[in-house]
Order: sequence, then C-alpha cells, then structure tokens
Amino acid sequence: MKKRKLGKSDLEVSAIGLGCMGMSFSYGPPKNKQEMISLLGAAVERGITFFDTAEVYGPFTNEELVGEALAPFREQVVIATKFGFDLSGTDKRPGAAGLNSQPEYIKKVVEGSRKRLRVETIDLLYQHRVDPGVPIEEVAGPVKELIQQGKVKHFGLSEAGVQTIRRAHAVQPLTALQSEYSLWTRTPEKEVIPTLEELGIGFVPYSPLGKGFLTGKMNENTTFDSSDFRSTLPRFTPEALKANQALIDLLGSIAERKKATPAQIALAWLLAQKPWIVPIPGTTKLNRLDENIGAVGIELTPEDLREIDSAASKITVQGARYPEKLEQMTGR
Repeated sequence: MKKRKLGKSDLEVSAIGLGCMGMSFSYGPPKNKQEMISLLGAAVERGITFFDTAEVYGPFTNEELVGEALAPFREQVVIATKFGFDLSGTDKRPGAAGLNSQPEYIKKVVEGSRKRLRVETIDLLYQHRVDPGVPIEEVAGPVKELIQQGKVKHFGLSEAGVQTIRRAHAVQPLTALQSEYSLWTRTPEKEVIPTLEELGIGFVPYSPLGKGFLTGKMNENTTFDSSDFRSTLPRFTPEALKANQALIDLLGSIAERKKATPAQIALAWLLAQKPWIVPIPGTTKLNRLDENIGAVGIELTPEDLREIDSAASKITVQGARYPEKLEQMTGR
C-alpha cells in the first residue's frame, strides 16, 4: 500500500483510509460486530493504516468497535475521531440536540473517546461541524492544550469554510480537513483546496464514492430502508438518481478502458488531484474493501483527467447533498 502525508505534517497514512461509520450507523441496521472486527483486521493486513470514526456514530458504539478491533494493531494504525455534536441530552441522534464545542465539553468528549478507542493519545481529532456559538479560537485553544498534555496528536476540522480554517490554523496548526469531495460534490475545489495547499493542510474526502452512488450499483429503482439515512437525502430521490446516471456512464466508459470498476476510477480521480488527498471510502464488505484498495494502483494520465473533467463539466448534478438543516451546518 502506498503512503501519503497529510499536508506538511509528519502524519503519514495509507493512500486510502477506511471510513467506519457504516459498520454501526446510518446505512441501515448495525452490522454484525464480529464480522466488522474481522473486516477491520483484514484492512490492516492489506496495508490500510488510517481509520475514521466519531463519537456520534452509534452514538459511541462505532468508537468501541474500532477500539476493540484495532487494539492488537495499535502501533501500526492511525485512528481519527470527532467531537462536536451535543450528546448530553436524551435524544442521541446527530444534530437532534445541535452542536456543542464548548471547551469543557471537548475535554469531556476526549476522555470518553480515549477510553472507547483504548488509546492514550488520539491520533487525529476533528471538530465534526463548526459550532457558530463558539468562536473557533476557543475550540482550537483547548485542543492545543490537549495536544500539549499528550492526549491528542493532531487537530482537524470537518466541513469548515476557509475563514474558519485560517483562524483555527493560526491558533493550533491543522493537520487535516475532512469534507465531502468526489466527482459529484466538487464544491471544495473553488476555495477550500487552494487554501489547504497554501497552508500545508491535508485533505480527507469522506463519501468519495458519493455514498455508494459512484459505484454504479444504483439506479432510479433503488430503494432505501428507513434506517438508511440516504432515504432522507434529496440527491437519492428516484428523479435525482435517474438524472445523475450520466456520471456513472462517464465513469463506466473510462473503467472499461482501464479494466477497472467505476468505483476505482472515482477514487483514482481523487488521488490524482493532489498528493496530500487521502479518501476514506466506507464499506462493510471484504470484496468492496479489496476493490477500493485496487484504486491505488490505477494511473490516470493527464489526458484521462482532462477527459473526465471535460465530460463532468457538462453534467449538472441534481439534488442537494443534505436536507436543509444539515446543509446549514457545512461551509461555516
């Protein structure tokens, strides 16, 4: 497995990471725990060293799963987790009680995450969503203290806007930004990616396969269980799925030529954008894990990339990424 460094930091990880959320949360009922522990072990054996979780996934159960599964490999792996959703109330759904990045709450969350992940030090700690009620300097400051105390190694933000990135970075240098980025979500290209390049911050795209859409396995007849959060997303209505099929046709034609799959081309395209981009596709299946890893070996030539860009620029993606309430939490 090839390695990449996140920005100018010394944090080196596998070129593709593994998003663990779907093992416990969001994509239908939680998966079998023992099967997921085996899958996480298989990922390490195949050279994946970068694993992504969060307190809110479950909540709590995904961190516990990742902690248990990766305990035997602690020295080989980098585990990222996140704080920022308020889980102090009775309704534990993400966003149900809004956000909380108060300094005392951050410290409390970190203690819980360290325990669940079975680690002394959290490798990479992200603010999950920017809290408009707390100036970012009052978030970066406490994280800086946690780094000085040896409880956290690296600081990151998720779905933050460029001004927030600059202000946070001035207090405690950021190692990574995690935001959605793929061939059907290209918003970061305008302002965010140039800012990250300027400041030397790595980029970790989540949903690099468009929450499964870019695998080419969905069409307008695809239905989602009520426990699958895609059932609430505007981009996954039958009309949007049908309209966005043009992207799959594009990926499919290039995949055929490269003897690859649409998912592999979508990941290879991301890897080709910058050497400090590390996508974290999630999966709960071993064959998909192997397919995603295969993307690292696919070389897209400048001509291939120009062809993809030219064709993609003629496709207008239909449907918002999130319902309005969740969309408002991005780009702050």
